[in-house]
Amino acid sequence: MKSSTEELLAFVAVVDSGSITAAAEQLGLTTSGVSRSLSRLEEKLETTLLNRTTRRLDLTEEGRLFLQHARGILLAIDEAEELMALHRERPAGRLRINAASPFMLHVIVPLVEEFHRLYPDIELELNTSDRIIDLLEQRTDIALRFGALQDSSLHARRLGEYRIRIVASPRYLERYGTPKTMQDLDKHRLIGFTQPTSLNIWPLRNAEPIKATFSASSGETVRQLVLNDLGIASLSDFMAKPDCESGAMVRVLEEETLEVWQPIHAVYYRNTQLSARIRCFVDFLAANMP
Repeated sequence: MKSSTEELLAFVAVVDSGSITAAAEQLGLTTSGVSRSLSRLEEKLETTLLNRTTRRLDLTEEGRLFLQHARGILLAIDEAEELMALHRERPAGRLRINAASPFMLHVIVPLVEEFHRLYPDIELELNTSDRIIDLLEQRTDIALRFGALQDSSLHARRLGEYRIRIVASPRYLERYGTPKTMQDLDKHRLIGFTQPTSLNIWPLRNAEPIKATFSASSGETVRQLVLNDLGIASLSDFMAKPDCESGAMVRVLEEETLEVWQPIHAVYYRNTQLSARIRCFVDFLAANMP
C-alpha cells in the first residue's frame, strides 16, 4: 500500500519540529492524529523511521534515507500546485476546438486574433467536422454544437442562438422570380443538406422536408451554392446575415417564415476537470460571439 501525502507531511513535520505535539500544532491536527499517521507510514514501509523515547525522537538510518525522498515528493507537489495556480492566472497550453466548418469560418476565425492577444500562451488547434465527433477519440477539448444535445456524458454551456432564414441571391430571383407563398417553392430550385435531414424542414408553417435540387453536407457549401445563383436555401443568421447586409443575398418568404432559433453549445466531458484554458475560451466566446 502506497504512502499518502498526509502521512508524509506528518513525518516531515515531526522531524522538523522535534516532537509530535509541535508537529500537530504546525499542521492544525490533533496529537493522536499525527501519531496515527506516523504509525501507518511505518507499517506500510515495514520499517521504523523514528526511535521514540519519553524525551526525544531520533531518526533511524532508514528514516534519514526516507526523509530525503519525502521532502522531494512534498516539494514536487508544492511546485505542481504553484504551477496550476499560475495557469489559472495565465492559462497556457494546447486547446483543441472542433466545430462545423461554417461556424469555424464565420464565427471562430474572426475572433482568433483578439483571443490570442488576451491569452498569448494558449495554442489553439482548430479542427472542423460537419458530423458529430467523439471528443475522446478525436482528442478534442471543446466541441461547438448546434441544436438539441443527445450525449448525457457531456457538460454543455449554452453560448447563444441564431435565427434560421430562407435566402436566395438577387440574380437567382431576377431569373426565376420571387416566391410569394410556400407553395411557390415547388417551382424553384431548392438547396438542402445531406445530413442532418432535420435541416431540410424549413421554418415555415406545416412544412415538410424539401425536395432538394442540390444537397451538401456543409453549410458553407450550401451558402456558396446560393451565392452562385443556384437556388433558395435555409441558412442560419451567422452565415447569411452578413451576405444579406451586403446585398449578396436577400431574405424570401419573410412573412411566411416562423421565428425559429438554433441554439449553440460548447460541450466537453463531465468527468474532465474544467481547465483554465477551457473556461477562458468558453467565457470569451459567450462574451464576443456576434
